[in-house]
Amino acid sequence: LKMAWFWFYLPLHLLTVSCLCHAIKAPTTSSQQSFKTDLFNFYHSLLLADGKETTVHLLKDIPKRYYFVLEEGRALAPFTITVTPCDVPIEWSILVHKASASFLGKAAQGDEDTQDVSKSQKAPSMMSTIFNFKGNSVETYMGVSPHSALYILEFLSTERDTHITVYLTTDTTSGHLFPELPSDPRIDVIGIGHTTVTLTWKHSPSVLQHKENIQYCLLVNEKHNYKSLCAAETAIRSSGMKLPPTLALSLSPYLLEPQQVMILSNSELSIISKASSGEVRQICMGTKNTYTVSNLSPSTQYYFDVFLVNLLTNASAAYTGTFARTLEEPEPKVMELKDGKVIQVVLDGKKQKFYSLQYQARHKKIQFTFQLCRGQVQVHITKNGKTVASENIPGLKYFSLKGKFLDTYLVQLRSTEESNSSVKIQVSSPSQKPSFPLLPDSLKIKSFSKLRTCNSVTIAWLGTQEESKYCVYKKRIEEDQVWTELRSADRCSGPESRYKSEKVLCKYFYDMNLQRAVTTETIKGLDSGTLYLFDVYLFGPSGIPVRYHSKVVKTRKKC
Repeated sequence: LKMAWFWFYLPLHLLTVSCLCHAIKAPTTSSQQSFKTDLFNFYHSLLLADGKETTVHLLKDIPKRYYFVLEEGRALAPFTITVTPCDVPIEWSILVHKASASFLGKAAQGDEDTQDVSKSQKAPSMMSTIFNFKGNSVETYMGVSPHSALYILEFLSTERDTHITVYLTTDTTSGHLFPELPSDPRIDVIGIGHTTVTLTWKHSPSVLQHKENIQYCLLVNEKHNYKSLCAAETAIRSSGMKLPPTLALSLSPYLLEPQQVMILSNSELSIISKASSGEVRQICMGTKNTYTVSNLSPSTQYYFDVFLVNLLTNASAAYTGTFARTLEEPEPKVMELKDGKVIQVVLDGKKQKFYSLQYQARHKKIQFTFQLCRGQVQVHITKNGKTVASENIPGLKYFSLKGKFLDTYLVQLRSTEESNSSVKIQVSSPSQKPSFPLLPDSLKIKSFSKLRTCNSVTIAWLGTQEESKYCVYKKRIEEDQVWTELRSADRCSGPESRYKSEKVLCKYFYDMNLQRAVTTETIKGLDSGTLYLFDVYLFGPSGIPVRYHSKVVKTRKKC
């Protein structure tokens, strides 16, 4: 097709050059330089295809020219030129050769007639500018040529290298390459929530006429609006992301970048991309003209652009973009803590948000107790708005605080890792019997390598000065289960979650001398060369268990 256009226009190109050359055989002195300039511009121009979108690459401060010719016999022929900047503002002009009609019609009559024409034109400017524009918006020029004429389009970028698209058509009867926008191309925001924005826009006449070939695509970003699909794609690529050839996506398979996620649901195709400038979403929703964008961040300004895309040609038209700010996130509900009551809280690691609890003191001296069940948790305590404690919970942690009657304490908890964490909390007064047991200095279980045999293992753990109940459990595991078992262990769960067959024994002990508050136990009847997971549970006065850190030991393979 490109070669056909080339061979079609080549004779006309050569004829036009020839006519121009004949016309300047005997120019007047004052018009000679004008002719030379016009001829230079023509020689350094490229043929602009009719009825096809052309991509033009521009180098900074270097003009680029294209030409087209409206042939004889098409009096009052209409033509349309649409220029779409894909990045920075550009300057572009349309020039027409004033004498092109006379020269194309009279050059063949001979030198004498040509000289008469030159003499009768007293140094005219042979090229006349009929349109110029500067900016980065899509601009369309509609004109009518009263006779055969040579037109030159000149493009210039003064900011940086860029590219544009140019569409010329002289056939205004067979429809448009670009989808048609409605008379009011604005996007209306009809609903704003904490994480959602609902948009609507008027239907395009193209959608009503060619529903199967047209669809709407929405672009959501946190930077600014874009005046064309070409400009949007260029900006997103420059931020480090790679996009499909068009937001229309045509639903054909392609490879996504690692930072991109594609979601296809309910006939909607969404692509979520991560960039330094924030998240960018592309959503193609068919011919629906109302859409709710969800999963947005609270209190964040977003920019919304709707593009009307022709699936057959990939040509597009842009609605007038809009923006909206999501509502601020509501204050989280605060749970009331009650004296002596133990509650367990599960914290979402992905959201990394604080979970709040409030307590109004009934005593001057109070004690907060935190037992870490799973994950990693940070606690922050304020009294009447002032911070009194802030640290990570290692296992079981007590905070003894002094204040006044009816002081207000706010406890805030959050997971410090991406996985969910959980913790038990209790607030009590010194007069209340503690629910949690008195803990030793360490909750580690020790094993003795020299005492290991093929069918037995000896373990030891620390006790306290308070007589308490200790229960030992064992579980046979495989090598590839070790990390999972240790990682997923819930240190707040008691033996009720274990199989009865895993129970080894329960015993009571204490020693007033903490240096001697150590107990050992030899577990027999084990299989040789086998991994075992050992757990010790300590029970307090109220029956709340505390689980020691699990210990993995392997029996000897040969004895």
